[in-house]
Amino acid sequence: MILSNAYNYVNVLGKAADASWTRNDILANNIANADTPGYKRKDVQFETYLANLVAGTDSLDETVSNIDLNELNCTTYIDQANLSYRYDGNNVDMNTESVELAKNQLKYYTLMNSMSQEFSRLKMAMRTS
Repeated sequence: MILSNAYNYVNVLGKAADASWTRNDILANNIANADTPGYKRKDVQFETYLANLVAGTDSLDETVSNIDLNELNCTTYIDQANLSYRYDGNNVDMNTESVELAKNQLKYYTLMNSMSQEFSRLKMAMRTS
């Protein structure tokens, strides 16, 4: 984490990338436990937290520069704990997990690309100064 308001956008992207990385681990764990009796699917909550922090503001730039990064963390939760697809109590659907994993990987690579572009813009701005 870069400790400057000038880099808060990059810091928020970094937090989002960390959450996406955590989600990737959770999804891989769900797939690994698809045949474990009684296993319940897990997921990560992050996007809602971020949306709540930036909701209802006039200036996204100002809001991002004022975000307390210590408040912006992901949490892991058990998804639909009462739902079961099988008689053994497991609620992991391999098709859903595979789609979520692919979607999450795209999100992660997009976040990393956005961070790279931000650093490229900062580098270019420093060259022209």
